[in-house]
Amino acid sequence: MDSGWLLLILIANMSISVALEGSTLPPSKPDCYIPTGESNGLDIHCTWNHRIDPRVTTIYSLHWKTAYNVVDHVNTGTNLRGFIGREHFSMNSNLSVWVEAESKHGSAKSPVVVLNTGNLVKPSPPRFTSSQQDPLEISWNSICSEPHLSLGSCDVRFRNEVDQLWNEETIGAQVHYELNDPIRAGLVYEFQVRCSCATGVKSNWSGTHEIRTSETAPTGQMDIWKDCGVPATNSDCFVIWKKISLSQANGRILGYEIKQSSKHSRTELLNVSIAEPRNLLVCDEDQCYLNSSLQSLSSASVSAYNAHGATVHSYLAIPAPGKVRSEVSINVSMNTENLTVSWASPLRLPDVKSIEEYVVQYKQAGCHLGEGFDWIRVNKSCTSVTFIGHFEKYRPYQVSLFTVMDNQQSHHISSVFGYSSHGIPAKVPSFKVISIAATHATLSWEPIPLTKQNGLILFYEIGVLGKNAVYNVSGSLQDGIKTFELQNLSVNQEYEVGIKAVTAAGPGAKVTTSFITKAPEHLELKSKAHLFSFLLLLCLPAVLCCFLVLFSFSKRTNTACLCFNQKVPDPYNSTIFKMIKNQVNDPVPWSCITINEPLPTMSVLELVEIRCPRCEQVYRSKDQTRPAESSNRCICRTHRNSRDEYREMVESDEEMSESGAAGRDNCGSSSEDEPDVSGYEEHFMPTAGEENILSGAAGRDNCGSSSEDEQDVSGYEEHFMPTAAEVRSVSGAAGKENSWSSSEDEQDVSGYEQHFMPTAADIVNA
Repeated sequence: MDSGWLLLILIANMSISVALEGSTLPPSKPDCYIPTGESNGLDIHCTWNHRIDPRVTTIYSLHWKTAYNVVDHVNTGTNLRGFIGREHFSMNSNLSVWVEAESKHGSAKSPVVVLNTGNLVKPSPPRFTSSQQDPLEISWNSICSEPHLSLGSCDVRFRNEVDQLWNEETIGAQVHYELNDPIRAGLVYEFQVRCSCATGVKSNWSGTHEIRTSETAPTGQMDIWKDCGVPATNSDCFVIWKKISLSQANGRILGYEIKQSSKHSRTELLNVSIAEPRNLLVCDEDQCYLNSSLQSLSSASVSAYNAHGATVHSYLAIPAPGKVRSEVSINVSMNTENLTVSWASPLRLPDVKSIEEYVVQYKQAGCHLGEGFDWIRVNKSCTSVTFIGHFEKYRPYQVSLFTVMDNQQSHHISSVFGYSSHGIPAKVPSFKVISIAATHATLSWEPIPLTKQNGLILFYEIGVLGKNAVYNVSGSLQDGIKTFELQNLSVNQEYEVGIKAVTAAGPGAKVTTSFITKAPEHLELKSKAHLFSFLLLLCLPAVLCCFLVLFSFSKRTNTACLCFNQKVPDPYNSTIFKMIKNQVNDPVPWSCITINEPLPTMSVLELVEIRCPRCEQVYRSKDQTRPAESSNRCICRTHRNSRDEYREMVESDEEMSESGAAGRDNCGSSSEDEPDVSGYEEHFMPTAGEENILSGAAGRDNCGSSSEDEQDVSGYEEHFMPTAAEVRSVSGAAGKENSWSSSEDEQDVSGYEQHFMPTAADIVNA
């Protein structure tokens, strides 16, 4: 820290301690003068200084004593300035002046100053009239013409924009000055002047007058480096350089010329103007960087230019990404104002003799490339360096050390993180158990991101609740998932584990997770066997039910209904009736037994005599597809449910036929004018040929006689013959007169008989 600041702090502490003891420090002696530009009767103005405790109110008064021992004063309150009226003193006479201060801690008096009122005239500051660059010369006006006095002595001071310290010279009674010191090209020089008259005090300093010297071509080389972010070994980098000093620029820098060489020996030249950066050039007060990646480049060079020339190109070799050579340890000490880096001499490096210089850099984590970055080049004999600047609290800064060889190749030696101030860290973002055994478990967590650590992580603290066990795991590694194995745990027991990060400021928030250790292997196998047996017993009934359902469905196509009726063979044994078995609708009670018979056969054939009630002649109309001819066929009439109802229907039809056709004598006659039979008879009545076959098989020549008293009905008729109500319904829908005729020679067969009646060959084969 600067010794001046230490002195000021010491004085302030002394004044406070004295004030606390009950005394007040004396003010400084007053500085008095009479301003010019006013007539006789001017007042005397006095100013003074006083170091006091700002918490204590101090009242001041200005006192004077004339040559005639007249003492008087004027109160100024808390102001550090006052004046003596013209009526209280005489010109060209002595006057004693002092200041008194009074506070609650007491009073104090400044030293007494004796003044000659004739020598207190203070002229106004001079005003510059002209200047020139070559030679560098300035001129100003005389300030003593108004009070009609001769010019006394003048002082001149100057500085340039590089050196901020003033250089002061006394030149006597002159109104012009020529700078004889070496002049730097392209710099701005500042001048100030003050003068006094023949009698009196010197004026205040004049205002600043600036002169820019002539420009020349810039000199020297630029300091060029690369910013690769965090970590410093990234391959995606920006080339960055420091602005050349004003003494080297020799004028105003207009832009930069950048050469980029690729790994395939191709060179690209960029000329970027400061006035028009085109989003490529980004500059701040001290640095500039090119907003373009160096990932595919092998080298780069930069040159600055002004209106009169350019600097030589500064070369930067871009090394291939490699491992960090951590042979050298780095020590970092920093606060909010400075950062100090020190390291040991790398005598163990194999190429130590080729080292030309060191480069020490720092990068603030979380900043973009080109921001929060600085570097310093030092001689290879140095082992420490200090950065001056503003370093934020709780923000990580990565400090890296590089070596630059004599061939301009650079090598990354080591890196470390530093903090200007440490805070409480954030909580761990992820914490879980990745494996569990009977007596141990493996924990896994994700490290806290750099921007949220708020300080250097000393270690991660892991605690097992209920076990009073605490484990500290190093927090040195910044990247990657971290793991830790808990051992000596109890079998088949629940545990709750917590983790928190610890910095120099203390521990952060805790994150917890829980798990249950496994049972021993033999108990686990036994438990699995019990579980398997339970599941087997639970699922076995369901499996059996599913099997029965599947078996039933697989046999559905081969299931038949075995029906029994007295003295009637089962027509379902015939494959002819399988397609229509669902159409059977018989109100007579049946006994059905489900059987499995893939290929049913008719082993016993019982022939039942079927008596035809009468023979009727069938006529066809002329518009039928078949020839309109009459044929005699014997149609056997039976009844499915009630034979009496069917006989009444037939007799009713015959009466209607005889009343409609008077020329008919018997059943053997035919007429071409006879109307066509009904659609029902066409489809469902058996043909004469089929009845002859059935009668022949029974050993009879004719269709047989009918008896109204016959009660026995075949199973076929009961199954398939329509009822009287059905016949009337079909006959009424057709709207035709029906008549029944029979002919033994009739060969036409109805659709019903073709579809559903068994043929003679089927019966013989059976």
